[in-house]
Amino acid sequence: MPSFDVLDNINHADLKVKYEFGQEHGNAVNHTVVFATEFDALQREYPIYFKRDDNNKYYAVVLLGLDKDENLFLDHHNWNADYIPAVQMRGPFALEILKQDTASSEAADPIVRIDVSDSRVGIEHGQNLFLPMGGHAPYLKESIKNLQRIHVGAQINDDFFSKLESFGLIEAITVQADYGDSLKYTIPDMFTINKARLAELSGDELFELNQLGLLEHCFAVLSSSANMSRLVNMKLRTLSI
Repeated sequence: MPSFDVLDNINHADLKVKYEFGQEHGNAVNHTVVFATEFDALQREYPIYFKRDDNNKYYAVVLLGLDKDENLFLDHHNWNADYIPAVQMRGPFALEILKQDTASSEAADPIVRIDVSDSRVGIEHGQNLFLPMGGHAPYLKESIKNLQRIHVGAQINDDFFSKLESFGLIEAITVQADYGDSLKYTIPDMFTINKARLAELSGDELFELNQLGLLEHCFAVLSSSANMSRLVNMKLRTLSI
């Protein structure tokens, strides 16, 4: 059971975290939630799609595999990609956002927590979290940036998809992978950017979309679809058909 402590440079001065991935760390999944804040990096390696939750709210995912619990990017304790989705990169850390003090115009600094029960956490092996004089070590700095990427992405998620819907830019798609008569994969209930609708937008609509910072995200999603063939080929290398 997770046991999250507030991370500080006194009680956790000697703490280290192993930089590793695997089934035991929850990384053996065939898709993972992602956020618009990371689309630019994701588009280079993963196919980005949208899904809807039980409340019909959209959220973004990248495909990592075709079979259940299959992550084709996992290789023992390594993740073979230049960019790792923020949720999977989170490791044993969590970010707690405190409510803003109404008497102050400044938001309180977020609190970083660490799951001290996580098998990656210890004092003998792994990445240092703090420098000898107490400052944040590079690994912790990057981990905090990653947590902030998740937080900001989650905060803007509903508005992001609401805007896409208002422009009529979301369409349903069935993702398929065909390995001949012997094996076919069909992934229903996925959504993507409507390329035809995007091309029909007026100059004013494109300007508004760009001003809102959405245009680049739309192009990232469309560009990422080319990575589906990469995923198919990665799966093919695991098969004996």
